[in-house]
Amino acid sequence: MAGSARESVHSAESVTDRDVPPGGAGIGDQQLRAEALAVLRSLVGTEAADFHPGQFEAIEALVAHHRRSLVVQRTGWGKSAVYFVASLLLRARGAGPTLIVSPLLALMRDQVAAAARAGVRAVAINSANRLEWDEVHAALEADAADVVLISPERLTNPSFREQHLPELMARTGLLVVDEAHCISDWGHDFRPDYRRIAALIDELPGSVPVLATTATANARVVHDIEEQLGSDVLTLRGPLGRESLRLGVLALPDAGHRLAWLLAHLEGLPGSGIIYTLTVSAAEDTARILSEAGHRVLAYTGKTDTEDRERAEQLLKDNEVKALVATSALGMGFDKPDLGFVVHLGAPSSPVAYYQQVGRAGRGAANADVLLLPGPEDRDIWRYFATASMPDQDKAQAVIAVLAEAGRPLSTVALESAVELRRTQLELLLKVLAVDGAVERVGGGWQATGLPWEYDAERYARIAEARVAEQDSMVVYEQTAGCRMEYLTSVLDDDTAAPCGRCDTCAGRWFPDDVDPSLLERAGTQLRHAGIPIEPRAQWPSGMDKLGVGVKGRIAAAEQLTEGRALARLTDLGYGGPLRELFAAGAPDAEVPPALARACVELLSAWARGESAAGPWSGAGRPAAVVSVPSATRPRLVDSLARGIAQVGRLPYLGALERTDAARAGQGGGNSAFRLAGVWEAFAVGPALRQELVGIAGQPVLLVDDLVDSRWTVTVAGRLLRQQGVGAVLPLALAQAG
Repeated sequence: MAGSARESVHSAESVTDRDVPPGGAGIGDQQLRAEALAVLRSLVGTEAADFHPGQFEAIEALVAHHRRSLVVQRTGWGKSAVYFVASLLLRARGAGPTLIVSPLLALMRDQVAAAARAGVRAVAINSANRLEWDEVHAALEADAADVVLISPERLTNPSFREQHLPELMARTGLLVVDEAHCISDWGHDFRPDYRRIAALIDELPGSVPVLATTATANARVVHDIEEQLGSDVLTLRGPLGRESLRLGVLALPDAGHRLAWLLAHLEGLPGSGIIYTLTVSAAEDTARILSEAGHRVLAYTGKTDTEDRERAEQLLKDNEVKALVATSALGMGFDKPDLGFVVHLGAPSSPVAYYQQVGRAGRGAANADVLLLPGPEDRDIWRYFATASMPDQDKAQAVIAVLAEAGRPLSTVALESAVELRRTQLELLLKVLAVDGAVERVGGGWQATGLPWEYDAERYARIAEARVAEQDSMVVYEQTAGCRMEYLTSVLDDDTAAPCGRCDTCAGRWFPDDVDPSLLERAGTQLRHAGIPIEPRAQWPSGMDKLGVGVKGRIAAAEQLTEGRALARLTDLGYGGPLRELFAAGAPDAEVPPALARACVELLSAWARGESAAGPWSGAGRPAAVVSVPSATRPRLVDSLARGIAQVGRLPYLGALERTDAARAGQGGGNSAFRLAGVWEAFAVGPALRQELVGIAGQPVLLVDDLVDSRWTVTVAGRLLRQQGVGAVLPLALAQAG
């Protein structure tokens, strides 16, 4: 909220654990402390329990003084104890229930379970729990709820915001913002929904206390959160060093070496733990390879169904699996006190994010191992995710213009057909614009508010610059000759940062660094497991008539593709590396590299043998010929790939489709309708190719392309071939994007 009127009244008192005497003796109301301690001991079920330094001070600020407070403490310190104890004390004094804004379903599940064990009556409102507002309302009316948890995304739901939130806010006795770094521009998690919380805080009476908690905030983030909380903020910061964690970094040449190391040494890591990857495909590939080698692991990503996530979390908590191979989808709030290790295959984009993830380990155990295996592809992945979350000025203004011109609410589907954005990008942009006040979500969709909107270029430039600096800091962490824990905590502006005496730079390498040659060969073979299905498109996208393309509904069966194959995804651990180099911006057009050509031949052999549920050649029969898609950027690559496959397979190469003047470049990244419109009239069947196709009428054709993304290029090209009388069209591509 920099630049707001709050700056003129903002003041904050910062207290560190060194300012707090042990047990809080001599501070605050001793009667309140005795009452709070009794509640704590009742919650945890032991008379030996006592407050950590800073816990009672936070409770006292909330209960006795109704202050706005920020608690920055390491994972496992007991932030939830602060708001549970404060909630019960405030309830005993006649206050309404506590409202907790919690970012993740896993975190909400753990908090509800923890509250129940502690005798705190909690209900949750989110998209997955099926709990109707009527039940929440009934619990509030009966004064039977001490804590209400909501996700930040609920704040954008128009019916909830308009019909239920005012009542909930009117009853709230304490507002808690968990993982509060998300409300800051400088936080490592760009979540526009969180920015609505500042408006909630503004609407609260000054008598309602507010607590913000986080384990991952440097001084810049802390200052930003303080500004959003308002004036007279009490900030309690504790030391962030984790005595239970033993940190290390092992630099290995490539993904094959990293997986071979895991294959050899996973069972030697203590207890059960988490293996983090940077992408969904890396998590899925790693889990597959480890499972095939007999290790008890499961993949856990943003694509994992909710029920499967819950099952995987419980299996890890019960030590029924050795590890979850996870993306950042398993992050904030997952609580397994005895988690024995965290391994990263690839580095997160900042020390802040890394500290947050490794904080899952060693919360209730004396020792836990943390090992980072960085990859040469890390920077490319950081760059992609950093740019994907930023709103685009031209696209934002186009969305506002379409909504304004419509004069009525439009659904996301209707907007998608009018604006060249993918669904996920469009939804993120709409959230940003809603928080900025330019659009609003109402019954029936989205509408423009009519309020002026300007792209805050300076703000987004600052965020982008900060992210680059954080990425550089992560590289420094990997390469430092100093204490790794000291570096992590110093980057988080912990003035108590000191050498830990345990990490690999303080005490020497504590982990094996050998890679068994036989396991390296096995890992390499499994990583080169080729073949990603190219699913045929069966439906035309909606809104094509608005783009001048007269198709709708299902694609006629006689014009559809048959399931095809891509060698690998660009994000894969195996062939992904050389494919990323091949398709990198500025890479020259050249003939297909021999190693990739051989891999494609192996892929075709497996496809011909029927090593998939669809059977040999996806049930279409052996192709009678090869045809290629004309490439605007890599004609040599595609031509050499098609000719090579035809030669090895002893098939006639009939040549390429023609590329027309109607082809439109630069459509990458747009939504499905715009992607289709960009290639709709891009190709034609030339006279020579038409004559060749007559000779193979009714027979299958292999259609070769370099890269598939939306699949509309091969869909349109294949449709042309089907219209010329060929049988099945089987697409084959070097790579699949996404």
